[in-house]
Amino acid sequence: HVQLVESGGGSVQEGGSLTLSCTASGITYTRYCMGWFRQAPGKEREGVAALASDGNTYYADSVKGRFTISEDNAKTTVTLQMNSLKPEDTGMYYCQANPGLPCFSNWQLREYKLRGQGTQVTVS
Repeated sequence: HVQLVESGGGSVQEGGSLTLSCTASGITYTRYCMGWFRQAPGKEREGVAALASDGNTYYADSVKGRFTISEDNAKTTVTLQMNSLKPEDTGMYYCQANPGLPCFSNWQLREYKLRGQGTQVTVS
């Protein structure tokens, strides 16, 4: 049973930091693309950051220099470190994955096979 479980959301003041984690279970592919997406009320889903199995990382322009995506040595948990948070970073953050596929250049626009339940981030 393949599953993505997010954790680490919460409320923080502008300028603060949060760390989101996405733990994957049941995924045995050596090639994959895992990404963090967010959606604010009334807005479309936005790709925030992605990490490929080859170690390449991808970021939305709006978060470059502030957010960092990484994975643990066991390659079971992907972490999104968010610093210098802004009110516009508020939204539901989802971990999404495409086992067996690389991160394509249009990673923000692609559909992902797996998605977690989401974790809320609120910046005020």
